[in-house]
Amino acid sequence: MTSLRAHSPGLAGGQWHSLGDHLRGTAELARQFSIPFGGGEVAYWLGALHDVGKASCAWQDRLTVVASTGGRVGIDHKSLGTRVAYERGLAGFAGAIFGHHGGLIDTPNLRERYRSRLAEAPGNAVSAERELPGLLPDLPERFDHLVPPQWRDLLVGEMALRMCYSALVDADSLDTSAHFHGLSGPRVRPDADFGHLYKVFEQRRGDELAGRGGTPVGSLRERVYADCLAAAERERGVFRLGAPTGAGKTLASGGFALRHAEKHGLRRVIVAVPFLTITEQNAAVYRRLLDQDGADQVVLEHHSQVDIDDPGTGRWARLATENWDAPFVVTTFVRLFESLFARKPSAMRRVHRLAKSVIVLDEVQALPHAMLAPILDGIRLLVRHFGVTVLLSSATQPSFWALDEFKDVPCTDLIHDTPKLVSDLRRVRYEWQLDPKPALADIADQAASEQAALVVVNTTADAKTVYDRWRETGAGSVAWHLSTRMCPDHRRRVLEAVRVRLGQGEHVLLVATQLIEAGVDIDFPVVFRALAPADSLLQAAGRANREGRMTDGGRVVVFAPADGGQPPTYKTLVGCTGRQFGPDKADPDDLMALGRYYRNVYGELNLQDVQHVGQRIQQARQRWEFETVSDGPIDASDKRRDRTMAFRMISDVGISVVTPQGAETPELRSKLQQVVEELRQAPVPDLTKLRRLQAYTTNLHPSTLRQPGVTALLRPILGGSEVRKGVLVEWVGEYDHATGITLDPHLEHFVL
Repeated sequence: MTSLRAHSPGLAGGQWHSLGDHLRGTAELARQFSIPFGGGEVAYWLGALHDVGKASCAWQDRLTVVASTGGRVGIDHKSLGTRVAYERGLAGFAGAIFGHHGGLIDTPNLRERYRSRLAEAPGNAVSAERELPGLLPDLPERFDHLVPPQWRDLLVGEMALRMCYSALVDADSLDTSAHFHGLSGPRVRPDADFGHLYKVFEQRRGDELAGRGGTPVGSLRERVYADCLAAAERERGVFRLGAPTGAGKTLASGGFALRHAEKHGLRRVIVAVPFLTITEQNAAVYRRLLDQDGADQVVLEHHSQVDIDDPGTGRWARLATENWDAPFVVTTFVRLFESLFARKPSAMRRVHRLAKSVIVLDEVQALPHAMLAPILDGIRLLVRHFGVTVLLSSATQPSFWALDEFKDVPCTDLIHDTPKLVSDLRRVRYEWQLDPKPALADIADQAASEQAALVVVNTTADAKTVYDRWRETGAGSVAWHLSTRMCPDHRRRVLEAVRVRLGQGEHVLLVATQLIEAGVDIDFPVVFRALAPADSLLQAAGRANREGRMTDGGRVVVFAPADGGQPPTYKTLVGCTGRQFGPDKADPDDLMALGRYYRNVYGELNLQDVQHVGQRIQQARQRWEFETVSDGPIDASDKRRDRTMAFRMISDVGISVVTPQGAETPELRSKLQQVVEELRQAPVPDLTKLRRLQAYTTNLHPSTLRQPGVTALLRPILGGSEVRKGVLVEWVGEYDHATGITLDPHLEHFVL
């Protein structure tokens, strides 16, 4: 029994990995991860049983054969542990064992699936089961009593299984990775001292504000911050920060989260935002206020979209996936919620980190309407059963409580008098150019006549049209362009340059897509905004007269471009906007009209209809059908899964493209290209290097792959040898110093 092995020796030689050690190591770590949500004992036995099938004679013999090559054993080792857990009372929770490599499956099929696998080679199960008393002498006859009673509720239990599965696959990955790297044991950071972090944050924030000098809105921001800190003393739950744009929500929500975590002994803060630009900006702010030289990194920024679970990536890539082992995580809505409702190991290994955390959903109005039912229900469950506090932050607070999933959820407003604060912080006046519709060139010319102006449009093609007009008319030297075809570091440099010119009162023009309008700290006297959903109009207005220095207020010109485009999802939303806002109607900062707008949107989109995609996902969750949630239901006509009915934060997952050409200097570009090549060649992807590339990684729409010549300009780095969705690739084509990735003009609309 003592000679049973779980893994071959590590990369640098060394010892074989004892099966007994691996089972106990994984079990203990899974228990540690699951104690915060009451699942410690369930997760322990899932860990202890996850690899017991490796005790079979056939599996052990095959491991010896493939050890020198690093190849796969190729013999089932998950089904025996699944059967033991299932039959001794864990029932559907045994699905975590069955899916610990391939992913969670639809639970109604679990029993048939593991029995079928065991029947393929019954002798393997018999030989492995003989070793169970020696491997796990304390194995209980029944597990029923270990399952918390509240998990009997179908939706609570479904979320609990997600948490336990996450704890299991993270523990398994960490224990396995430690062995292969020759470490004495898994590296797991201790819980942070949030009392200390809160003090550091407060001191540095005070120092920064002291150096800025006063502005007309400074005292109002201090009022918002004080209200947030006072509310942090309240009990855990759902909180709402409805302060207007420019009210200092980034610092206020950060202060709330840190103080609340200290007060209630929570384990981490997770800030999720809709757009990469806000991720970059907020992470930079929080790093400046929390990270300390010579100490472990406090703030982790994560928005990678590499599909590490793809079969072509291999085991090593999956061991290097992000698991949010940091006190303060800044990520995107996509990463947060697609992890929560995923089924594959690499996406889900971080989910258990949500328990006993503060989750700040910044610019919460940008959550996709189609997915609100599962998202809001997920929030409800995390708060009620998994020790989570959620802060919904937005100047344009949605009417979530009009939906069934949230109607009974208690909520605490952080601001004492939101309508008064909105009135006190009103800093703009609206103008409308809807009839006749101006051309984009007309808007570009109007903006160019201003000393400083921002133009926000709905597509990257429109952004380039406006920017090219400025170049054609001689304004190129004072004009900048911002869109997602530029890598994050390039966008950061553009924003820095524009802020400097604004601060010095110089002539400056900027055209941007929607990525600038939510949370980006920039202050123009005039903003031109292409007609868009009401919340986008108000968010764009937040970039005008942000500091309140203009006595007559900033100008916000809303225009309907005669030659402009818009995303397909905008049609219904723009229609609802037109019913509430415009000339002789309400302005977008009218809170009552905004509430009517959201309720109108929810009704027009039929979010509560039982056939709506969000409701069908909820029905699948009730049945514990994890494949159906993640991949869509099986279409009766062709027996394939209908991915249009799956949980998706964005309808088309982009291709993650690394652009070393976007580096500021030739020297840095050379270093980045070296990192890319090291990742491409390494048998074990280095997570530190992957993180380094995030600032130079943007997304292309997968449709670009159908265009001639594009694939030849993309070289795979991670995720497989072919250029396709889910693969991290390097862009080796042209990269414009002003507009980023240069595609054939006919491909403009394919950039996300």
